[in-house]
Amino acid sequence: MTVPDRGIAVVIPVYNHDQMAAEVAGRAMQHGYPVFVVDDGSTDGSLAKLRTIPGIHLLQHEKNRGKGAALVTGFQAAQTVADWAVTMDADGQHNPDDLTALVKAIPKDARPIIIGMRLGMDNRNVPWTSRFGREFSNFWVWAAGGQWLRDSQSGFRIYPLPETLNLGARSERFQFEVEVLARAGWNRIPVIEVPVGVVYEKPGKRKSHFRPFVDFLRNSHVFTRLILTRIFVRLWKRKTKQSASS
Repeated sequence: MTVPDRGIAVVIPVYNHDQMAAEVAGRAMQHGYPVFVVDDGSTDGSLAKLRTIPGIHLLQHEKNRGKGAALVTGFQAAQTVADWAVTMDADGQHNPDDLTALVKAIPKDARPIIIGMRLGMDNRNVPWTSRFGREFSNFWVWAAGGQWLRDSQSGFRIYPLPETLNLGARSERFQFEVEVLARAGWNRIPVIEVPVGVVYEKPGKRKSHFRPFVDFLRNSHVFTRLILTRIFVRLWKRKTKQSASS
């Protein structure tokens, strides 16, 4: 493992996660990396609790803009001190101590996206929407031009910052994470999956903002856009090549 001179920062998007956000951020800080927490317009006590943690970099959206927008805000701030960003969710499903395994997976001579592939997704506390959503997403990321992955919906990742910000992903909500994977495929950025644990509390304890019907429609719209864009670019390149050879 060779980490660049400017190293790693942690980015945590937060939206109404007052039960777990402060604990997740505090545990992440124990690893010694700069931690950037982006409060995406929370209306509960999340922001007040986060302000009690000394040393974190706390950013704020006045209004809720979506997970993707919060990640981009965090990436833009983190790149002032780091070349890589570890992302994790604020709802407590990721164990911050698994961060070490992700960092160790950074190869010496490449700059991939690294995904924490969640083990234990067959646990009875895991909602069916999460299991179905993962399989749905895996197929369509591949169809849109990405690699075949086993957990394309995991938010526990390491991103190479300049490359990720230059991909041009347009989605501002949950769909940002899968759009990045498709665009990474277009740009020949490799994706590595590393096994990590996952914690799903009993129904009612874990706060999720995923809305199955609405987000299914949004996912379908994004994947349709990506596939059509991929087809258009291929046709344009073919036409350009034919014109140059004639």
